[in-house]
Amino acid sequence: MIQQLRIYQLYAATAEAFHTRFRDHAVRIFARHGIVIRQAWTTEHDGVPEFAYLIEWPDQATMQAAWTAFSADEEWQQIKRDTAAVHGPMLAAISDRTLESVEFR
Repeated sequence: MIQQLRIYQLYAATAEAFHTRFRDHAVRIFARHGIVIRQAWTTEHDGVPEFAYLIEWPDQATMQAAWTAFSADEEWQQIKRDTAAVHGPMLAAISDRTLESVEFR
């Protein structure tokens, strides 16, 4: 089992619109591609609003296949275009970290 931590740096002006889009659309489309969020947080770093979430995967291949399918999802692509047309850019940067557990005894 591996975990994936994704951290999105948001623009303050569009943070609320980002959260609405994520809640109303991304989570639903994630589920269609086997992406299940285990925990999510709002945070801030150096005054920049962030959104972070954790996903569990059985292996790297499953993770990569799910992200490839999600990224190519036609409904998601249309939602991104539509929301960008109304709100402008919502993400300043994305950090993506794969976490593999280590045992210390």
